[in-house]
Amino acid sequence: MVTNPDEIARIFGQIAVNAAVPIMDFFNSDGDARRKTDGSPVTDADLASERLILSALANKLPDIPVVSEEAASEGILPAIGERFILVDPLDGTREFAKRRQEFAVNIGLIDKGIAVAGAIYAPALNRLWIGGHSAYAMSVSPGASLITAQDIEQISTRLPLIDKLKVVASRSHPDRLTGEFIDRLAINEKISAGSSLKFCLVAEGQADLYPRFGPTMEWDVAAGDAILRAAGGLMVAGNGAKFQYGKPGYHTGHFVALGNTSLLTKVF
Repeated sequence: MVTNPDEIARIFGQIAVNAAVPIMDFFNSDGDARRKTDGSPVTDADLASERLILSALANKLPDIPVVSEEAASEGILPAIGERFILVDPLDGTREFAKRRQEFAVNIGLIDKGIAVAGAIYAPALNRLWIGGHSAYAMSVSPGASLITAQDIEQISTRLPLIDKLKVVASRSHPDRLTGEFIDRLAINEKISAGSSLKFCLVAEGQADLYPRFGPTMEWDVAAGDAILRAAGGLMVAGNGAKFQYGKPGYHTGHFVALGNTSLLTKVF
């Protein structure tokens, strides 16, 4: 049984990079998005990526149950214990369908309600982020071995300037409550970004916080949460309480991703 978070994050990273091959095949074709029963978009790329990821996880980490977005939308939900994996095979489907580059593959490990290992791969950017005990970013092409990765760097969050905060928010999913939350802070700059890459901006020290009060799911955030924690930040519930995974329906509820614990007293 593999238990080391860094090793698991690297396994996730390689699987995500491999899953990007069919994603990019569809990205470079004329495939169209369609609607699931809940109204959210899905493409053939989502489904192809999920098939590859689930097969690889069953081979590499067969003892850990996996909750994956597209399977869950069809009612396929395994029994979970304290340790389970959350997968979004194509995060940012709206960005993908519009041929924007801000989409990603997310794979995260939950242990006792906390995200402890994760990988986010943005195939159109050839950029991978992984986090276990430590967090790293690197450049790697879809389908390539991580052994060939370049520009490998350990990443960490930054110490915020309380009167000059930089916030990152969703480009495709703005909502009133998130806007109100941002408006009451001393924000110096607001960055709009798609998919889970918002977590990566905070983890790399390019932003101080990422609030989200609109609806989202645990598989959207687990990988980013793990990477952020490994880089020195944390994610909390929208009221500042501890964020826990495995909630009914896997809905996140409100949350705020913070680059530094010093922001807790400023934000809440």
